Amino acid sequence: MSTVQSIDRAFAVLRALLPGAAGVTEIADRVQLPKSTVSRLLSTLEELGAVEQVSAGGGYRIGAGLAELGAAARPGRTLVGAARPVLVELSRTTGESTGLSVPDGAEMLYLDQVNPDHELQVRDWTGTRIPMHAVPSGQVALAAMTDDRLETYLAAPLAAFTPHTLTDPDAVRTRIAEVRTQGYALAVDEFAVGLSSIAAGIRDHTGRVVGAIHVYGPTYRLHTERDSSRPAQPAELGRLVVEAAGRIELP
Repeated sequence: MSTVQSIDRAFAVLRALLPGAAGVTEIADRVQLPKSTVSRLLSTLEELGAVEQVSAGGGYRIGAGLAELGAAARPGRTLVGAARPVLVELSRTTGESTGLSVPDGAEMLYLDQVNPDHELQVRDWTGTRIPMHAVPSGQVALAAMTDDRLETYLAAPLAAFTPHTLTDPDAVRTRIAEVRTQGYALAVDEFAVGLSSIAAGIRDHTGRVVGAIHVYGPTYRLHTERDSSRPAQPAELGRLVVEAAGRIELP
C-alpha cells in the first residue's frame, strides 16, 4: 500500500466516524475496505490519538487529539485539552455523559465527550453539528449574543427534531431569558426523544462565551428522581455544570 493510498484510506476511515462511534465491521462497510485493512488503520490512528475506543473491545470514535486539531481552525481551539479533566470529573460526579462544544456559525460543533460506565449510554456526538436552538449548549451560545444577533438567528426557519423542539421564536426568547437569569440551559427531549441535557457557557478571559460544557443522558435517568447518591434535578445539576464550566482555564 503506497503512502498516498494509506493517507487516503485513513481519511476515509476518519470521515466514516463523523456520525459517531462505530465498530470495525461497520466502518469497513462504510469505506468499502477489507476489515483487516480497516483494523490496521484504526490501530495506527489510535496510536496517534486520532481515534480512540469507546470501551475495551468496543467501537471507535474520533479521538481528542484529532478533535483538537480540527478545532484549531475554529474558535475554542485550546478548549479540548483544557476541558478534558473537567469533563472527566463532572462525569464521575454526576454519573452521566459530559461533552464539550463550540459555536460554529449557526450551529454547535461537538468536540469531545466522556461517558460513564453505564450499560445504557448516549451515542457519541463528537464531530456532530446541531442548530443552536435545538440543544442547551446552543441556547447558552444564543443567550450570550447581542439582541440584534439573536433576532437575526431567529429570523431564519427553526428546524424541528422532535415535537418538543423550540421552533417558535417567542419560545426561544423565553428560554434565552431563563438562561441569562440562571446561568444554564435545560432541555428535555428537544433534540432527541428520550434524551435530556443541561449546559453552561465557557468564557475566555474577556468574558466572551467561547464554548459550552454539558451533561446529558436518558430522560428517565436525568430528569426524574434520582437516588440519594447522585445530584438532584435540575437545579443541582445546573449548579454543577456552571461550576465546572467556570473551572476551565483558558490562556
